[in-house]
Amino acid sequence: MRRLAHEERILLLALLAGLPALVAVAVLLWNAPFSGLFKGTLFGLLLVVWVAAARAAQVRVMRPLQVIANILAGLREGHFTIRARAEEGTDVLGAVRRELNALSESLKEQRLGALEADALLKRLMEEIDVAVFAFDPDGVLRVANKAGERLLAQPIERLHGRTAAYLGLGVCLEGETPRIIDLTLPGTGSGRWEIRRRRFRQGGLPLDLVVLADISRVLRSEERQVWQRLVRVLSHEINNSLAPIKSVAGTLIHLLERTPRPADYEEDLKSGLDVVAGRADSLNRFMASYARLAKLPPPTPGPVNVAAWVSRVVLLDQRVPIRVVPGPEITIQADGDQLDQVLINLLKNAIEAALETRGGVEVGWLDRGNEVELFVRDEGPGLSTTTNLFVPFYTTKPSGSGIGLVFCRQVVEAHGGHLVVANRTDRKGCEARLTLPRAFARDA
Repeated sequence: MRRLAHEERILLLALLAGLPALVAVAVLLWNAPFSGLFKGTLFGLLLVVWVAAARAAQVRVMRPLQVIANILAGLREGHFTIRARAEEGTDVLGAVRRELNALSESLKEQRLGALEADALLKRLMEEIDVAVFAFDPDGVLRVANKAGERLLAQPIERLHGRTAAYLGLGVCLEGETPRIIDLTLPGTGSGRWEIRRRRFRQGGLPLDLVVLADISRVLRSEERQVWQRLVRVLSHEINNSLAPIKSVAGTLIHLLERTPRPADYEEDLKSGLDVVAGRADSLNRFMASYARLAKLPPPTPGPVNVAAWVSRVVLLDQRVPIRVVPGPEITIQADGDQLDQVLINLLKNAIEAALETRGGVEVGWLDRGNEVELFVRDEGPGLSTTTNLFVPFYTTKPSGSGIGLVFCRQVVEAHGGHLVVANRTDRKGCEARLTLPRAFARDA
């Protein structure tokens, strides 16, 4: 039985199922009082019916299986329009047909979704302005987008099959990523590039996906904007000092040229020279503030007890009562001197804002797991805009230098933290939130 095909076993089983009845009929005919010709003819007809019924049972079983096999073969080949004939009923064959049709519809929808996703991915690959390459384990290029072609100044047909070393991209398959390197490439020349590399599989083959983003243009654009902003601020501040100096100097020259001179010309001369000296001092302070911001030394970390730090700085300015909201006992690794200056600046801003409305100031800290969050809140008028808070030398105060918050953020980011200044949501006023890691980040 095991050596027979499935359809042969079905036929044999059908024949065996009818064999007892055929034997019984043969015995009855043998003992029946009929002629031998009649008995032989009747037994022959019964034998033909027996074989035909067994063959019909075989076909009845095998034909649906053959249809199902054909449909499954079509699905395997990707022909999702083939369907089994749907029949009403609760028999097992009808259930198989319904499930087969449902499977075909599901595979069709999945195939359509995969084709659409593949088309979208190819479209994105062609449109993005970063170069994308895929290399096999031997370092041979398998995939590249249009940006990659422009980068290497060759069509994709000539790039396929080339090694990363041959294309000048060998360094992209080495070292940790993401990182920034200097590369000289045929399509763009020398420049700075950010490399990102990830491993993925395609058709069971491991590939290294390499993404190259040109940051030279971004850096040049940012550098140009920084210089423009710096020149604009410097020009504004210098002109603010030179304009009154020029005006007062012209007035003093005109005063000295008058004959006869007024009786109080010496007082006018002294007053004018005081104005010139005052503006010169103001300009000197401005340049000193700029030098201080540009030459900020790196932090020297050490243990800093947060409660002691806050208590020490709060005592330095008593123009407004400052309420300290006690927090948990926390010690962090940071530069205590620089953090003193940060908190002094934040409290100074809060106190000056509170003086305008005769409001209060509070400072406290919270435990955030691996970080500590310190807050400084005031009940002042709040901020009219937060757009230029961290723009160097921008200030709304008549005597402000515009570097206080910039200095604070620079120190905080050097410690691996961040500083947020915004208007309060519970009442009128401003809130500064300073977040610092417990352990000093050397690479911050």
